[in-house]
Amino acid sequence: MFGFAKTQMVAPEKALPGRDEPMPVPPRHEVLGSPLAPPYPDGTEIAEFALGCFWGAERIFWRTPGVVSTSVGYEGGHTPNPTYEEVCSGQTGHTESVRVVYDPSETSYERLLRVFWESHDPTQGMRQGNDVGTQYRSAVFYRTELQRKTAEASRDAYQQVLTGGGHGPISTEIAPATDFYFAEDYHQQYLSDNKNPNGYCGIAGTGLPLGDQSGGSCQTGIAPAGD
Repeated sequence: MFGFAKTQMVAPEKALPGRDEPMPVPPRHEVLGSPLAPPYPDGTEIAEFALGCFWGAERIFWRTPGVVSTSVGYEGGHTPNPTYEEVCSGQTGHTESVRVVYDPSETSYERLLRVFWESHDPTQGMRQGNDVGTQYRSAVFYRTELQRKTAEASRDAYQQVLTGGGHGPISTEIAPATDFYFAEDYHQQYLSDNKNPNGYCGIAGTGLPLGDQSGGSCQTGIAPAGD
């Protein structure tokens, strides 16, 4: 019964109350040395994705050329400034999300979307592999109308690839970005060499590429550089 409840979205009025105080954020990225929180370098843009456990997902993105900074947090739910334990309970409505700050002169939103689609299975609903619950649902949180249109076009293109490969419909949520609540310090760059280089990572794609290059994975930890 508890497992079933964790795969059902909590109603806003039943969500945990949360708190007013934001989570303290380290000043610098453990690997890239860039700011973890705003203000970000001039000219950079923000993209936010959820694709399962955020530990491995973040590592794939920080290894992607053109990415300036990454951080992990909770998004798409109701509870302000939740803790990890609260999100795991399924009573906040949030999913584990990665904020990607990138230089558009070196990479593009389309290329980041390719990394996103290829690095997980977007057909699994409220789970990724053995990780089950609303916190593991797939999502793209768009910040502009252009990002929305680009994400939807990318989804439709990848659906054709997945259908041809025998997979079902994409369940990824494409929704306006809500408040991004930074996760606790120990989750930030969790799989970095100075923290847990051999730690758990549940990220795995379908093996079907969107375009001419494959995406990242826990095995390679390397995402495509672009076209």
